[in-house]
Amino acid sequence: MKKFISWNVNGIRACLEKGFMDFFDSIDADFFCLQEIKLSEGQLEWNKEGYYAYWNYAQKKGYSGTAIFAKEEPISVSYGIDIEEHDKEGRVITLEYPDFYLVTCYTPNSQNELARLDYRMVWEDAFRDFLCNLKEKKSVILCGDLNVAHNEIDLKNPKTNRKNAGFTDEERQKMTELLNAGFVDSFRHFYPDKEQIYSWWSYRFKAREKNSGWRIDYFIVSEDLRDRLVDAKIHTDILGSDHCPVELDIKFD
Repeated sequence: MKKFISWNVNGIRACLEKGFMDFFDSIDADFFCLQEIKLSEGQLEWNKEGYYAYWNYAQKKGYSGTAIFAKEEPISVSYGIDIEEHDKEGRVITLEYPDFYLVTCYTPNSQNELARLDYRMVWEDAFRDFLCNLKEKKSVILCGDLNVAHNEIDLKNPKTNRKNAGFTDEERQKMTELLNAGFVDSFRHFYPDKEQIYSWWSYRFKAREKNSGWRIDYFIVSEDLRDRLVDAKIHTDILGSDHCPVELDIKFD
């Protein structure tokens, strides 16, 4: 069995000061994916024995960015989705293995007053095409902060957030289109009706204390992997970021 972890750390350096390595060491994942590392190259010394490390930095300092730490060396590594307008913010890393592609993604936020919603829609179509092209070659495991609560069950206050970034009809529809293209939301595969399990809480209004959250961090797999899924977990007890880590366990021959 392989264990995958994904975590939006909201700044890896800050998270390292809040117990990141305790969780990293104790969970002993085969693949550990990060979003929102907020790093530029050379700002962090990372020499974790036993892992290959891959970083995709945003051009803008202190912004976005992704990383993957993997026990197994991949066949190939790619950064971004090979479209220049989408590849300046360090949002995607893809590792290729004999049986699958592992993709980590930090989806653009539509922002206050939906200032970036139009761009987000263009991104969504391009990224879905990217994933579908991979899927034609071999299985796909996608993880990351996808910045959308897909259904009302996925956030505490659906009615008041209907037109807010992360729960607009447009963003939710794009997630539906992705799943309809042959992908499975692993958490809902195991727990279709489970309520009040979230992966992100605002730092304001004591949201985490009240569990007033959103499930916006995912492991999504291509349909052909459905029967290999062992479990999907959301580690709501792990602090260090405004997001918590999510996990996928999957068996390969």
